[in-house]
Amino acid sequence: MCLVFVCDEDERVISRQPAPGACPYCGGMVQAMDVESQWRFCFVPLYFKTKRRYYCSFCARRLVVH
Repeated sequence: MCLVFVCDEDERVISRQPAPGACPYCGGMVQAMDVESQWRFCFVPLYFKTKRRYYCSFCARRLVVH
């Protein structure tokens, strides 16, 4: 007997908007992105969460807010 568990995490960008400030690494413009993550087990959604993440639009680094 073989059991296979199919787990998947899907992330999609809901919106993008300019954020105040500049990238500390290159001085580029900062973008705020709202990202929705969804965990699924055998194609059944188990968990939804929306997070705001900050990225530099020039060097594409993820910026962490302290």
